[in-house]
Amino acid sequence: MKLNFIGGVAGILLIAALIVGYSSLFTVYQTQQALVVRLGKVVRVVDEPGLNVKLPFIDNVIDIDKRILDLEAPAQEVIASDQKRLVVDAFARYRIKDPLRFFQTLGSKPAADSQLNILLNSALRRVLGESTFIQVVRDERAELMARIRDLINHEAASYGIEVVDARIRRADLPEQNSQAVYQRMQTARQREAAEYRAQGLQQAQEIRSKADREVTVLVADATSKSEQIRGEGDATRNKIFADAFNKDPDFFSFYRSMQAYENGLKPNDTRLVLNPDSNFFRYFNDPSGKPVSPVPPDAAPTAK
Repeated sequence: MKLNFIGGVAGILLIAALIVGYSSLFTVYQTQQALVVRLGKVVRVVDEPGLNVKLPFIDNVIDIDKRILDLEAPAQEVIASDQKRLVVDAFARYRIKDPLRFFQTLGSKPAADSQLNILLNSALRRVLGESTFIQVVRDERAELMARIRDLINHEAASYGIEVVDARIRRADLPEQNSQAVYQRMQTARQREAAEYRAQGLQQAQEIRSKADREVTVLVADATSKSEQIRGEGDATRNKIFADAFNKDPDFFSFYRSMQAYENGLKPNDTRLVLNPDSNFFRYFNDPSGKPVSPVPPDAAPTAK
């Protein structure tokens, strides 16, 4: 009976020792850092991974993430220095650099996100309020984001937080303003297109008029030259005819008659109703081309 009692007590003590030993040990992972809190007061900061010891049932361990954390800020309207309203969508990346100060000032990640969101909005309004719309959208966007990051980092240092990056995801005009801007841009482009089209039509008309004028001049010159050449040819031809006529008038008359027969008596295309004794057929009756003298009626032979 006594042995059973001693064995039971030993078992209880062993279980209690196991519980106490388990309660006195805790593990810190590579992605975390830990605070050992004793009766509401932080007594130790553990930032190295591994197995660590604490007082059982008295000390509490609070794990704090030491990775880079995300902060997504809702879109907000900001007025630029040129009085243009902008809808800005931004985000930030941060990590907890001093876990003790972080625990003493904020205590949790939701509280840190809330406070950093306020700092981010304030930095956006301060930096973008000193810049113009073109600087925010195009010219100095990278420099402005760097200024916003530095400003938030300076304010967040008092909370044990380091802001590693701050970015403007989107900076644009409000929807109603965007539509008006697009309409103005479309109208301006249409006006420019109409001006270019009118200039093109004017230049085309000038080119067409110049070409027509050049064509008219060229045609007139060509016509003048052709008429001159034709006149010279006709003069040469007439001179040749005149020379030929002066040398042999009979042959010239015969030649001209042969040309008239060739042009006037085409095969299957000519019908002439003429007196055979006409002057046109004089070379048919006599090769010398002498005209046929009419026979008097009284000289006609009489029948015997």
